[in-house]
Amino acid sequence: MNKAKIKNKEKIEFLLLYSFGFYLIICAFFLNSPGEIFDGMKVILTSSGKLITDYMEIANPGAALFNSGLMTILSILLARFVKSSVSGPLIAAIFIVSGFSFFGKNIFNTIPITIGVFLYARFIKMPLKSFLLACLFGSCLGPLVSEIAFSLGFGGFKAILIAYIVGIFVGFLIPPLSQSFLRFHQGFCLYNVGFTAGIIGMFIAATLKTFDINIETVNYIYDGSDLYLKIILFISFFIMAVAGFIYTENLGESYNNLMKNTGQLVADFLEIYGGRVTLFNMGIMGIISLFFIIIFGGKLSGPVIGGILTIVGFSAFGKHPKNTIPILLGARFASNVNIYDKNSASSIMIMLFATNLAPIAGKYGFVAGLIAGFIHVGVVSNLAFLHGGLNLYNNGFAGGFVAGALVPIFDSLVLSFRRWKNNARL
Repeated sequence: MNKAKIKNKEKIEFLLLYSFGFYLIICAFFLNSPGEIFDGMKVILTSSGKLITDYMEIANPGAALFNSGLMTILSILLARFVKSSVSGPLIAAIFIVSGFSFFGKNIFNTIPITIGVFLYARFIKMPLKSFLLACLFGSCLGPLVSEIAFSLGFGGFKAILIAYIVGIFVGFLIPPLSQSFLRFHQGFCLYNVGFTAGIIGMFIAATLKTFDINIETVNYIYDGSDLYLKIILFISFFIMAVAGFIYTENLGESYNNLMKNTGQLVADFLEIYGGRVTLFNMGIMGIISLFFIIIFGGKLSGPVIGGILTIVGFSAFGKHPKNTIPILLGARFASNVNIYDKNSASSIMIMLFATNLAPIAGKYGFVAGLIAGFIHVGVVSNLAFLHGGLNLYNNGFAGGFVAGALVPIFDSLVLSFRRWKNNARL
């Protein structure tokens, strides 16, 4: 492909990403008035943002949509600024920012982490674009910045200054640690930075406790009408799926090849299979996620929308129906038999985010996926206290431990089965 075609292709890809961000902003004004959105944004920017702070609940749905659209566009502008090209990992990073901007991320608490990551890039004399993903994914620790600035009682400019210094320091740590921790779960936890951030958040929360500073957990979840939200999401996913369907040649063969991929990091569907079938997969996965929620009687809230958009983004970077549905079913079964309300926003959210373990189902099969999804629910339900809700990717934190424990066991079982099979032939 010549340079002109590559440049044109990249323009179209960025245009599609921009269109999603602007779509969210436009839809915001159908849900709330400009005045309500402005007032809601003030609430969002000055909230702690820690788990679980649903911006649709503490502000309003329009403000949450506006915040998500704004953060999406700013993420794309940042990618353009560092001269990054569109890839599966970048799409995943942008959509995870979109999703978590419904509960936890905002421009105030992500700026210092961005600065910290880029300072690290300068420190080791590497191009900024090499750490763009660490920057976007690493914003999951944004609540740490907001918590220090608005909830710990330092007050005024001093609190913001301390919060930004801590945020920059944390951002500086994320790139080297995330690369190191990838080896722990061998790429079977798609939310690798979530595992890293959980470790960092755990150390910070523990340190604060030694100074008698406790991070209080919160649980603000939207419980209003979600009909218009379902329509807004369905339209966007339907357009993705139809566009991919129309423009993909030999869709059946192409999609079948994509679903043969285990999803283990690093699985860049955009590079391996092309943008059109990847777009189709993103749309299909969005529709599947939405229908799972409707079928199981769940409601859309900020965290649930965040889970859906994260699945859509990672459908360019490791997720597809074959490796995701077993995880969803395993997680749902766990919710049916455990002590928690199976249709609560928390249970639905965990079910969606459990799909960060999709590579386990992709490599070891359907039953392994069921087991991973089931175990994940128990683990994630008992980890948030370690970091006090400061790490938005709590499911990534839990997923790292689940993958780290299960993968060696599954490897051992596979090896034993192969030996038994070989001996049976002799």
